[in-house]
Amino acid sequence: MRKKLCAAAIILLLSVSAHAQETQPLTANSNVRQLTPDQAVDLALKNNLSLESSRTSLSTKKRASDFSWNQFIPSITIGGGLSRSNEASKQSGFIPLEQIPLNPLYTNPLTGTSLLPPGVPEFYGVVPYSIELPQWNVVGNIQMSLSISAAMFENMRRLRIDYEGGLLSYEKAKLQLERDVRKAYHSILLLQENITLLRGSYQNVESQVQMAQANYDAGLAPELTVLQARVARENMRPAIDQVENGLKLSMAQFAMFLGMEYNAEFELVPVTEAAEFISLDVTEMISKAASGKPDIQELRHTIMMMQSARRSLVFSLTPALSLGWTSQSLFNPLKDPWKDPWFENKDDWIRSGSFTIMLGVRLHSLIPWSQDFQGIKNMDDQIRTATIGLAQLINGTEIEVYNIVLSLERIHLNTRTLSETVTLAEQSYRMTEAAYRAGLQDYFQVQSAEQSLRQARVQLLEQQFNYLNGLIDLEYSIGVPFGTLSKRSK
Repeated sequence: MRKKLCAAAIILLLSVSAHAQETQPLTANSNVRQLTPDQAVDLALKNNLSLESSRTSLSTKKRASDFSWNQFIPSITIGGGLSRSNEASKQSGFIPLEQIPLNPLYTNPLTGTSLLPPGVPEFYGVVPYSIELPQWNVVGNIQMSLSISAAMFENMRRLRIDYEGGLLSYEKAKLQLERDVRKAYHSILLLQENITLLRGSYQNVESQVQMAQANYDAGLAPELTVLQARVARENMRPAIDQVENGLKLSMAQFAMFLGMEYNAEFELVPVTEAAEFISLDVTEMISKAASGKPDIQELRHTIMMMQSARRSLVFSLTPALSLGWTSQSLFNPLKDPWKDPWFENKDDWIRSGSFTIMLGVRLHSLIPWSQDFQGIKNMDDQIRTATIGLAQLINGTEIEVYNIVLSLERIHLNTRTLSETVTLAEQSYRMTEAAYRAGLQDYFQVQSAEQSLRQARVQLLEQQFNYLNGLIDLEYSIGVPFGTLSKRSK
């Protein structure tokens, strides 16, 4: 009898010690950064590398749209150079002598006018000459050209459409990031609650091992009972380690979302508000999703871009106006550029140039089987394919929204059932605790009832988080700001 009382006392002390350790409140580390869901989203929008890449791409498209008029800047080319003849050359001719008075033999004595035929020079004669030309020469030129067509104006419009599409893509990336951050936040909180539950279960099993050992030492239980309790305890350690490693990985991935180091220390503020069910009109949600979902808006804009590209191809077949101006200056070929000064006399340079206006059309592109004409046909096929894809995306979004609404309703029913389970578990825990105080139950039964209560609460919390995540997915699908529905449910 004395051995039984000693064993019971040991079991009671061990149980009370385990209960005290389990219920001891955890003190938050003041040096660790605490984050709310909104703060986590703000950090992600500022520091996420993927979003920064989208921001850079948007800046590029904005610059292209702002300066789309630069295609009307004429191309200007200025060049100059030296040329050398492969062989030496000469220039020969005649230099007229100084002009002399008309010979009286060729003068009309009555009128005093010349009897020479028109065009015959009134000088006595010429002197032949021969000059060796320099092999080097200098030339400079300026060329300006500009082509104007209807396709250029369509290209300006297409660049503006591309920038608007970049805005949509950037907003879509922001919404996707915010959605993922909020859902990851809830997932980490659930993992933490599950770990707390597993640790509580482990402590419960540890208490069973201690009780079995105490009973075995007191001769009240066989050794097999001790071995079974130890096996049950050891089997729980891999599960706890696996969940804890999953939590560490989730925390590292979450830190990368926020633009922090993978080993950054932070704590997530628990979500204490209980989500309440809100009535949702499926038809209204589907109607909003068909026009407001970011993926659908982005695809519609892509189709607009393709239509603009097609118009550019069509306009490229219309006549185009070409303007050109050239000016060339050639150093006097009779002078040596290495010896003679370049700018001593304005006549040292021989200038030439032209201004041209041309209107042309590519006739070969109008042939139905030409490359340009087939390019238009291929673009029509791509637009048709994209339009079919848009219809499929809208149909898929309708099913997606319908499925989300059904899931939310199912979660609502499960939540009601789990709420009743939590109520029953709380009542069972109170009754077991009262029986323990009266000496009718041992402390192990109290721990078991408390564990069942904790598990029911975690399951209820999981359903609440699933409901909030479902609302977040629905908010993204119908294209409304996050919190529009989830805040209504709190």
